[in-house]
Amino acid sequence: MKKTFLLLMLSFSVFAQNKTENIFIITTDGFRWQEMFGGVDSVLLKDDKFVRNRDRIKNNFVGKTPEESRQKLMPFMWNTVAKEGQLYGNRWAGNKVNVLNPYWFSYPGYNEILSGYADDSINSNDKKYNKNMTVLEFLNNQPKLKGKVAAYTTWDVFPYIINDKSSGIPVNSGKDLAQGNLTEKEEMLNEILKNYSSLASDRHDFITYYLAKEYIKKNKPKVFFLSFDETDEFAHEAKYDEYLFAANTADKFIGDLWSYCQSTPEYKEKTTFLILTDHGRGDKIKSQWTSHGQKVADCYQIWMAAIGPDTPALGEVKIEGQLFQNQVAKTAAKLLGYDFENGKEVGKEINKILK
Repeated sequence: MKKTFLLLMLSFSVFAQNKTENIFIITTDGFRWQEMFGGVDSVLLKDDKFVRNRDRIKNNFVGKTPEESRQKLMPFMWNTVAKEGQLYGNRWAGNKVNVLNPYWFSYPGYNEILSGYADDSINSNDKKYNKNMTVLEFLNNQPKLKGKVAAYTTWDVFPYIINDKSSGIPVNSGKDLAQGNLTEKEEMLNEILKNYSSLASDRHDFITYYLAKEYIKKNKPKVFFLSFDETDEFAHEAKYDEYLFAANTADKFIGDLWSYCQSTPEYKEKTTFLILTDHGRGDKIKSQWTSHGQKVADCYQIWMAAIGPDTPALGEVKIEGQLFQNQVAKTAAKLLGYDFENGKEVGKEINKILK
């Protein structure tokens, strides 16, 4: 009995040492690790099928080296996260992050991220309510976090993935307007959403971001899921230039949100960002970069990043290693001092992200 009590006290003391009080899980759909770690793909850049304005890409994102190019493309990831946090998934350096579900597209990927479980029965992007408890629902069930969990997403399937009906978590996505006592910015964003349709996604990523930021400023959630979509949609449309600009914009939004958190007492030095993607894409061979799924090789290959007060500044992790998408949920809960369980064999926490 004494031994068991001691172990419990030691476990509690480890959790008590965590400085993280807020978790943001952020995704940008289908953004390849190849651009994250190598910047602009020179082969795709030369292909007229994929690029409409080559000079614009060169002026904005091409550097003398892959390292310079990736820094121009994703400045927050390489100027801030790479210095203060951790980046995983550079397979050229032998560092790997894999999807475990066998399908390599969005709903299975987001379920795996949020439930910590690669569910083979989730085999489509259909709007069906997820039977797996997500880490968002688990955390919302904790007395200290009840009502302090929310999600804003561009893709309109997320209310089903997060299962807003059973979880009670507010999920604003797709054509959803901001509700309640609106700020002037929310009223303006609602007007834009009603009158300025996106030709790529369910709505523009900028609508998702600025509505999310207004919600965060008003409500100060402690657990927040934010998901961008235009990287995936422009890739499917074979628009490599727009895909790159969508990634660069998402990076700017994440950087802006991090700056806001570090300037706000409720979040400053007690907030962790976990950033990743739901699936990979094909390589340039046979122009498969526009697609993903079981029939396209290597779409199980993704990347992951973390930054926060409990995450050691390892930067770009170049040593050989293997992480998995299903480890995000347990890691997020552990940072807040909770042991996530949902009745399934969920992925283990990522110890290197935890101090």
